[in-house]
Amino acid sequence: MRRDRLRRLLEEVAAGRLAPADALERLAWLPVEEVGEGTDGDGPVFARLDHHRATRQGLPEVVFCQGKTPAQVVEICRRLAARGDGFLATRADAEARAALAAAFPEARVSEIARVVHLAPDEPAAVRTRGPVLVVSAGTGDLPVAEEAAWTAEAFGNPVERLYDVGVAGLHRVLRASDALARAAVVIVVAGMEGALPSVVGGLVAAPVIAVPTSVGYGASLGGLAALLAMLNSCAAGIVVVNIDNGFGAAVAATRINRLDAPQAAPGR
Repeated sequence: MRRDRLRRLLEEVAAGRLAPADALERLAWLPVEEVGEGTDGDGPVFARLDHHRATRQGLPEVVFCQGKTPAQVVEICRRLAARGDGFLATRADAEARAALAAAFPEARVSEIARVVHLAPDEPAAVRTRGPVLVVSAGTGDLPVAEEAAWTAEAFGNPVERLYDVGVAGLHRVLRASDALARAAVVIVVAGMEGALPSVVGGLVAAPVIAVPTSVGYGASLGGLAALLAMLNSCAAGIVVVNIDNGFGAAVAATRINRLDAPQAAPGR
């Protein structure tokens, strides 16, 4: 349950518009809902949904589809959607995407990002510092970049994209100074030698989150070369997430983007 909805529920009880018993019924699913196999979900439990996560962290639980059957993914998403909060499903393969699209025709589906997003019935009002800019070094990095972009959008961030601006043609990113200056947070996605975050980190004042990808020839070692290059960047202040983790970068960017601007201490 989101904090804004919980607050509204408590205010209705305090104002006498809602009986405490009815409020308790609405809270009955908190904090964990068990999901089991079978027609009525009465078989062995395969998932325990954390409905308190949005209350604790401000962001709801997200469905990681890899390793789950399409039926399990659909049932988990059905339980989440039943609360009116929608869902975000990541790393959904073609079979899972097709199953979710059939079960939730109003959901948005991205083949390249491998993401399915059902918007909540009542979108939360989210205050952000500005746009999250997702930058990719090459077109081959788009699956990870789009995972980051879709996740950031699902969490209420304004998102801008700047793709295929790798260091092999440095003029491409230098021409995008306006987009870089507008960004409140920059997510930089790159494979190969992973140099682009260092370049961007030397150009902007905004926080830079680097995402190494597994794109590259043999010596890239499945993204390890890019990961180590980003960890050893000479551009100060860059933070790095795991290989191909566009989702994790978007969550970090969302938390940064929601932080209130610091207030000056009294007398200063």
